[in-house]
Amino acid sequence: MTERQPAEGKREKDRPWLMRTYAGHSTAEASNELYRRNLAKGQTGLSVAFDLPTQTGYDSDHILARGEVGRVGVPVAHLGDMRRLFQDIPLEQMNTSMTINATAMWLLALYQVVAEEQGADITKLQGTTQNDIVKEYLSRGTHVFPPGPSLRLTTDMIAYTVSHIPKWNPINICSYHLQEAGATPVQEIAYAMSTAIAVLDAVRDSGQVPEEKFGDVVARISFFVNAGVRFIEEMCKMRAFGRIWDKITRERYGIENPKQRRFRYGVQVNSLGLTEAQPENNVQRIVLEMLAVTLSKDARARAVQLPAWNEALGLPRPWDQQWSLRIQQVLAHESDLLEYEDIFEGSKVIEAKVSQLVEESLAEIERIQEMGGAMAAVESGYLKSQLVASHAERRARIESGQEKIVGVNIFETTEPNPLTADLDTAIQTVDPAVEARVIASLQHWRDTRYQPPFNHPRPCKALERLKEAAKGTANLMEATLECARAGVTTGEWAGALREVFGEFRAPTGVSSAPVAVAAAEGSALSEVRRKVELTAQELGVGKLRFLVGKPGLDGHSNGAEQIAVRARDAGFEVVYQGIRLTPEQIVDAALAEDVHAVGLSILSGSHAQLVPDVLERLRVAGATDIPVIAGGIIPNGDAEQLRSAGVAAVFTPKDFDITGIIGRIVDEIRKANKLDPLEVPA
Repeated sequence: MTERQPAEGKREKDRPWLMRTYAGHSTAEASNELYRRNLAKGQTGLSVAFDLPTQTGYDSDHILARGEVGRVGVPVAHLGDMRRLFQDIPLEQMNTSMTINATAMWLLALYQVVAEEQGADITKLQGTTQNDIVKEYLSRGTHVFPPGPSLRLTTDMIAYTVSHIPKWNPINICSYHLQEAGATPVQEIAYAMSTAIAVLDAVRDSGQVPEEKFGDVVARISFFVNAGVRFIEEMCKMRAFGRIWDKITRERYGIENPKQRRFRYGVQVNSLGLTEAQPENNVQRIVLEMLAVTLSKDARARAVQLPAWNEALGLPRPWDQQWSLRIQQVLAHESDLLEYEDIFEGSKVIEAKVSQLVEESLAEIERIQEMGGAMAAVESGYLKSQLVASHAERRARIESGQEKIVGVNIFETTEPNPLTADLDTAIQTVDPAVEARVIASLQHWRDTRYQPPFNHPRPCKALERLKEAAKGTANLMEATLECARAGVTTGEWAGALREVFGEFRAPTGVSSAPVAVAAAEGSALSEVRRKVELTAQELGVGKLRFLVGKPGLDGHSNGAEQIAVRARDAGFEVVYQGIRLTPEQIVDAALAEDVHAVGLSILSGSHAQLVPDVLERLRVAGATDIPVIAGGIIPNGDAEQLRSAGVAAVFTPKDFDITGIIGRIVDEIRKANKLDPLEVPA
């Protein structure tokens, strides 16, 4: 029997990309068990999800952390938590991605100290800290400090890692969240590249890295991108990204070594594009999106993590995460994808699309540079308002049916779904008792950190040194490492820096967003405007007032912003103060502004605690005539409990008709004020 010859055009197979699953929940111990199980299944890297208190620099017992502990990731409050998180996982051999931004320096310090305790050579540590603060101001909302100090933290981390942890990627510039906030491919490229320019300029101008080592800085800049379902356009976007990065690093920074100019990126395919309706369709969406970043060898991702099919319903179970991992493994190991050179080379169609994206993106980058760069464009509100406008336009296309989503606005009939027949078992739930256990553990740490076996020095000196360094110009990494070794907590570290740097509330982009849906005569929006005006007249007020609130630490504000913009366009006076508010602050604002309805948006799972708290505070204030509407990723069982508690209406991602939602809110205002219905329901 003759040996099979390789087909023409084939060559030795490429090494597969790093395969990750974004994971972490409940406690460090539970997450450690999950990581070790995933690694045993063939996962080749870790991607750590931290809970919102950890991401925003609060300890688990802070008032804003209530309901958020262990929900969307693992709580890490101190060195003891980090030890437990990576117990029996040799960090010197691991490639670890940490989705962490405002507190990235702190988490890297904890990671380094745990690695040292394991006996690791820290120069061999490999991984990534996300650390892109600009997109936090624009889309994800876990920023803490103002732009200037935030950029300093990033700069100091980059300078430190280049010298001490040379294989570490100290920043992962994220266009991922920009797409989920509505960015077009051009905006996604331009805003990410503008962020990269701001970061590289800051590192260069800080004087912390010698000119001859600046190529090492450029070589460690990585990107984290989104791949949507329009996979040809997405693949062209990745080719355009690489072309523009090569041009900027060569022309602006004089990097001659082509290896240092390589566009290095990891991917999480689109999560917010997953649908609650017919969620089984999400599997083919995930596959198409993965193909966008793997098909083209010259623009292939270095690391891929896929969401689970049921993420629009709630927290995926280990089995769901395994399914997503197997999707990657089938493509890498069963298909012939990795046997060929770039299969799009020479395509006129692809080249034309890439050239168009490059040209338009460079023009937008230049526009941002003329404004003073990415940080100035954040502070002026330009970037945020552009994203809100783009997102509003996309929502309008979906509502009109111009943009089709299978199972949502087309082909909506369906057979019963065996995957979701029992919704209580189709997702993983976090035990509400976890929060109390985590808080008790944190208190125990605070009480015993100075005692055997740890014998940490008193943290007050380390925190004072951190504040002194923050007031000056010293690199903050050494003082942060001292805090980690002293047993300081996440809240104490961030609190010390808040004292020096202050906090920042980013522009919401709502007031400046243009009208996305015309209220033409006979349109759905014109009918809702008529209901708003008539209801205001009957209540004897100039305008109906609607408060949109984001209680807790969930910073994903896209949905809240779209509701606020559409309510404004329907004739409401909208009160929207942005993210990260306590129930008390929301109720105080509702009473002070004398609003007619309150809308609460929560995607992190903390609705079960925070929404009833708002209801109770309104009741105590005697404001039971203000209907409360809830929206977010809310399982059916939870929605029923919220309605039983007094919530007037619950909306989830399947409710894509925003104009219809605004109409329902008007109906609830009329009902609460004992006004007759304007229309008889069909």
